[in-house]
Amino acid sequence: MAEIPFLKVVRGNPTAEELAALIAVLAARAAEPADTPAPASPAAWSDSGLIVRRPLPPRAWRSSGWSA
Repeated sequence: MAEIPFLKVVRGNPTAEELAALIAVLAARAAEPADTPAPASPAAWSDSGLIVRRPLPPRAWRSSGWSA
């Protein structure tokens, strides 16, 4: 029974070094873990953007309760 080739060149004439480089890249890619967990997002309480005051709507002082 004949073995099925792992890699088949269909066009061109690659050198032995080019084939070795291609196989090394494919092997490294296959060795990577497929499901890398996403980095954990920081907790909301540590968000420094929450400290910044939100802009007030136009004429907000009129609805503040102070009579002018």
